[in-house]
Amino acid sequence: MGLLDLQKFFQATNPSQVLKADSPEDEKYYIDFSEVRGGKIIEELRENITFFSPDEPTCELFTGHIGCGKSTELLRLKAALEKAEFHVVYFESSQDLEMGDVDIGDIMLAIARRITESIGSLEKITLPQPRGFQRIIDGATKLLQTEIELSAEAKLPGVGEISASSEGKFSMEAGVPGIAEVKASDDEGVSLALGIGKITAKTKKSLELRKKLKDYLEPQTDNILETINTELIEPTVEKLKQYGKKGLVVIVDNLDRVENVIKSGRRPQPEYLFVDRGENLRLLKCHLIYTMPLSLMFSNDYNRLTSRLAVEPKVLPMVPVKLRDGNECVLGMKNLRQMVLARAFPDLDPEQRLGLISEVFDAPETLDRLCQISGGHVRELLQLLRSLITKERKLPLSREWLERVIRDKGNQMKLGVDDQEWELLRQVQESQEVKGDREYQILVGTRLVYEYRDSQGSWFQVNPILAELGNLI
Repeated sequence: MGLLDLQKFFQATNPSQVLKADSPEDEKYYIDFSEVRGGKIIEELRENITFFSPDEPTCELFTGHIGCGKSTELLRLKAALEKAEFHVVYFESSQDLEMGDVDIGDIMLAIARRITESIGSLEKITLPQPRGFQRIIDGATKLLQTEIELSAEAKLPGVGEISASSEGKFSMEAGVPGIAEVKASDDEGVSLALGIGKITAKTKKSLELRKKLKDYLEPQTDNILETINTELIEPTVEKLKQYGKKGLVVIVDNLDRVENVIKSGRRPQPEYLFVDRGENLRLLKCHLIYTMPLSLMFSNDYNRLTSRLAVEPKVLPMVPVKLRDGNECVLGMKNLRQMVLARAFPDLDPEQRLGLISEVFDAPETLDRLCQISGGHVRELLQLLRSLITKERKLPLSREWLERVIRDKGNQMKLGVDDQEWELLRQVQESQEVKGDREYQILVGTRLVYEYRDSQGSWFQVNPILAELGNLI
């Protein structure tokens, strides 16, 4: 009987799993791809804070293909910064925001809420009541309460019970993870974190209420930023330093997933947030790291973006399976093999894993074929592996079934590619270039083309599954 449990192997290939740096089990699956991704990007981000500017606020942008491993790397950055004695607030913005309709005020509220919750969990640190910001939140709460004309008692998903007293004050039962039961007194209103949580729950699924909130917050943007700084962030940083911490870092993940819809002024949402309003994003007086859509790297507004935020975005590219000249990328393939085998044998060292390929695949060439056809997109690799396991349902996994999975995937992908896109793909195959925002949206944004980086800069390759279909000849 083989050493490998097929069920456990399958569970370990979950493509949506984000590896947590503080989890001993997750750490067994982690593979360091930095040498083949154009440099140690996470080390750069860390040292920009810990070495070059520990006492002055910084703002960084981090981007890459969705599914290439950004969240995993950011969680490793969080662990490294905490080891360097910084207090780090990490959160996925998609949990707080409606990604099809995001405004600067929404992002600021989400950051304020997450800081408040995080600091509230520290036993030693208490902050003065942020009365100015509390008034802003109470005003928004009452505005939205009036708009939807809540009955005497209602329940909001993810927040808990909300009740209105005859005097117009509000109280809340616990419903935000990690926050104990809080009730508002007549003179203090709803606690800050819970108040923001209530607003988020009300507006996330209502376009009309989001518009009302924007109309309320937008004229106060400068005041809100100043109030968050003076009443929340600056006192927090001061208190953290009193207890031996070196500062506050906020990592806002998943902002790269904001949808490419048209906002007010007929501007695409990514350009509106990061270019038109980019200066607001960097004004909070702590260290900030935002993920941003990769499309902005190809935008005509890229120079304005870097000017507004005074920073060059850091890009996490694909793991190369080939070099520019078409030869195999030996180190990239070596690491991808280990990524697959670590899912099968997490407790073994790399050399031991290589000696057990026959437990997983019918031949080493089958594993290589799987890695090559993924194009080095880590989530795609896990998805292909997972599909292979569910279709074959026994070990070792065979080349025959892998080819079936590849063929099915290719047939599905080509249904969405029209003649114009095939022509663009031919051009990319010849030039290894993508030019401008339009081509990005058509090719890179839909994963028809992958981006790689080396010492010469970026280059592009047609998704290997599409490249094999014969339409590019």
